[in-house]
Amino acid sequence: MKLRSFPAAISICLFTLVIGIFFYAPAEAQSTGETLKTSKALAAVNTGHPPIKVGKIDDKTVNAPAPKNSAADEKNKTSPGDADYWFDKGALCATYGNDRAAINYFQKAISLNPNRSGAYFELGISYGQLGDFDKAITLVNKALEKEPKNGLYHYGRGRVYLLAGNQEQAMQDFKKAAELDDEDAQAYLKHIAQHRGMVKAE
Repeated sequence: MKLRSFPAAISICLFTLVIGIFFYAPAEAQSTGETLKTSKALAAVNTGHPPIKVGKIDDKTVNAPAPKNSAADEKNKTSPGDADYWFDKGALCATYGNDRAAINYFQKAISLNPNRSGAYFELGISYGQLGDFDKAITLVNKALEKEPKNGLYHYGRGRVYLLAGNQEQAMQDFKKAAELDDEDAQAYLKHIAQHRGMVKAE
């Protein structure tokens, strides 16, 4: 049988894999002598957790206190009252292209911590993605006031300038970012140089 397209082949392979896992895990657990009498036990086998054995739960097990988080876990935990919490939500939204939601989250992070340069930068980049270039440049400039030697901020402002059609200003920022060891800027300038070399050779 000849497959019509590569995506169809991938779909068939994924379907086969899912079906295989679904039927293999319970069969493996039963072959070891364990009986799966509850849906919780079946779910535990399918998720890789040890199965819950029926009749083995007593009052001690049910009433046992939850394990306490370590000090490191508590320290890394963020809450809605923390600028990091809102910054992380904004970064996630921006990563998946939801810049309108990201803007709201970055603004909340700034309201909680007005000294966080990264929030101004990311907010500016989100505005740039939405085409509000003046606001984007203003916000990235604010981030650069706080961290003038941050190559990423220069590179980001260069991208906004490029989107706005200001190639000359963009190239200045890309060069500055490359001087500050920003790898993306260095790769971009290298790509531009190679492209110009190919054009001259023709």
